[in-house]
Amino acid sequence: MSWVYLFLAGCMEVLGVMTMKKYSLSGAKIFLLGILVQFAISFSFLSLAMQEIAMATAYAIWTGIGAAGGVAVSILFFGESKSLKKLFFIALIIIAVVGLKLVA
Repeated sequence: MSWVYLFLAGCMEVLGVMTMKKYSLSGAKIFLLGILVQFAISFSFLSLAMQEIAMATAYAIWTGIGAAGGVAVSILFFGESKSLKKLFFIALIIIAVVGLKLVA
């Protein structure tokens, strides 16, 4: 179950970053509440995951999901560039996260 918690923590981090972008574009204060709630949920799931997964592994995977997810969201929803170099390095992050999962 710890790996599910870790995946959910990463997903909530991506949603939090996406909400930050929406706030920066609109300035609507309601997004601040969303950011607070999403990151609180993310940290809660991360904390649950670290009960069984080593801290270094859990944190690295959590940030990897957040980084790769953040780039994917920025490309898909906010029209940011998708250069081959950017996609290559995101693929490296994903490979590293899978590698950590395999050795953990």
